[in-house]
Amino acid sequence: MARFAYRRTALALCMGLAWGAGAAQPASSASAISELSLTPSTRTALGVTIYNDGQALVRDARRVKLGHGVQKIAFREVAATMRPETASLKTLAGPPFDLLEQNFDFDLLTPTSLLNKYLGRQVTVLHTHPATGVETSETATVLSTNDGIVLRYRDRIETGLAGRLAFSDVPANLRDRPTLSMLLDAREDGERQVELSYLAGQVGWKADYIANLNAEGTRMVLNGWVTLTNQSGTAFDNAHLQLVAGTLNRVYENRPPAAPMLMAKAARATGEMAEEKLGDYHLYTLPRPTTVENNQTKQVALLSASDVPVQREYVLQNSNVDWWYQGRRSDMQKGLKPSVYLRFENRNGELGIPLPAGTVRAYMPDSRGGAQLIGEDSIAHTARGEQVALRLGEAFDLTADRVQTDFRVLGDRAHLSSFRLELRNAGAQAVTVTVREPLHGDWKITAETQEHVKESAGSAVWKVKVPGEGKAVLEYTAVVNW
Repeated sequence: MARFAYRRTALALCMGLAWGAGAAQPASSASAISELSLTPSTRTALGVTIYNDGQALVRDARRVKLGHGVQKIAFREVAATMRPETASLKTLAGPPFDLLEQNFDFDLLTPTSLLNKYLGRQVTVLHTHPATGVETSETATVLSTNDGIVLRYRDRIETGLAGRLAFSDVPANLRDRPTLSMLLDAREDGERQVELSYLAGQVGWKADYIANLNAEGTRMVLNGWVTLTNQSGTAFDNAHLQLVAGTLNRVYENRPPAAPMLMAKAARATGEMAEEKLGDYHLYTLPRPTTVENNQTKQVALLSASDVPVQREYVLQNSNVDWWYQGRRSDMQKGLKPSVYLRFENRNGELGIPLPAGTVRAYMPDSRGGAQLIGEDSIAHTARGEQVALRLGEAFDLTADRVQTDFRVLGDRAHLSSFRLELRNAGAQAVTVTVREPLHGDWKITAETQEHVKESAGSAVWKVKVPGEGKAVLEYTAVVNW
C-alpha cells in the first residue's frame, strides 16, 4: 500500500552538483554544439538610450574569439524585459559571420523551475535520520509538480517531500540569468568585437525641477534633475547614458511577458547633460559613464540656472459651460478663489535649452530663511523660447463673488446677460487679477466698466487691479447669439 507523506515545506533543494560559475551551461551531449558564454567581463562598451515611454535601447559591445564554422554564443545578463524581435547583432571589428538563429532564454533557474524541468525524470531524494544524523538516499521519478510534488519510488508513491532533492544537471533551456543565445556561422576564426542592440521595457526616466524663488517672488534659481528607474532585470554597469525627450509612435503587440547626431552643446563643468536635436526630438547625454542597478532609482543633474526672472499672475477662470449665458440665474457664485500662476520664459541665458516634460516644485524662503513649498505643477516638453506657466495653487487673500444682474431674451436664439464681479484683496499689496470669461457662439460685449481683450473666439479677458486691503468691481453685459 502506498505511503503518503504530507509535509508542506519550501523546497529546500540540494543541488547535488558543484556547478559553480557554470550553473547555467547546458548538459553536454555528443550531438550538441558547444556554447561560448559571453559574460559581462567581456564587455568593451555599454550604451543605454532611455525614452519617455518606459523603453530603452541597449547597445552592448563584447569581445569574443570564434572558431571557423557553425557555433553557438550566449550573451549573458541581458535585460529580462528584452523584446527579442528587436535584437540585432553586428560586428564592430574582425571578420564577418552569418547569424542563423537566436533564442531568448528568460526561464530562470529557481528551485521551482528546476523541479518543473525534471517532470518525468529521476531525482535523488536525500533523507537524514533525526536521531543519528545518518543520511540515506534513494531515487524517485517526478510524476507531478501541480500544487505540490508527487514522487514515484521503486515500491511506492508519495506526495509532499520528506527530505532534500539532488539533481544530476541543469537543463539546457534553464538559465541562471536572462540570456540571448545565437547560432552563427563564422567564415574564419579569430577575435571579434560584436555589438548586441535591443529594446528593453521597464526602464524609464522623468524630469524633476526645483525652483527656489527669492523673497519678493521676482527671480528664481532653477535646478533640473533626471530621475531614472530601472526594473529591467539587469544592471547597466558603467553605461554611457542618453535620454530622448519627445513622443515617439510605437507599435504595441501582444507578447508573452518576460521574466519578473548633430552638434551637441558642450556640457558644463558641473557635469550637466549636453543637449542636441535628434530629428524631431531632443537628445540629452550624460557627460560621464554611470551605473544604474536593477530595481534602483537614480538622479542625475540636468541643468542649473541661477538667475531666472519670473512673474506671478492671478487668474480667475470661469469654468461654467455654454448654458451660463442662456438663462436667468438667481444664485450667486460666492467665495471664488483666483489661481496663482508663476510664469517664466525659456529663453537664452542660463536657460534656453529644450526642457523635458516633468514636475516643477516651487519653494520660497520664510522670514527665517527656510525654504517652504508653495506649489507644484507639471510641464509638457517645452521648446527653446517658449513660455512656461505653473499653476501653484489658489490665492488665500483674494476672494471673488459673481452674480447675474440682468437677463433678457432678444430673439429666437439671442440672449442678453449682465454680470457683476466683486474682487476683494485682504493683503497689503495691490495685485492685478486676470478675469477670463468663456463666451461661445456669436458674442459681443455691449457694456463694461473697463475695457476687455478678446483673447480668442471663445474668451474675453479683463485685467482688474485690486488695491491692498480693498476691493474692485467689474460689471459687463454680453449679447450672445446661438
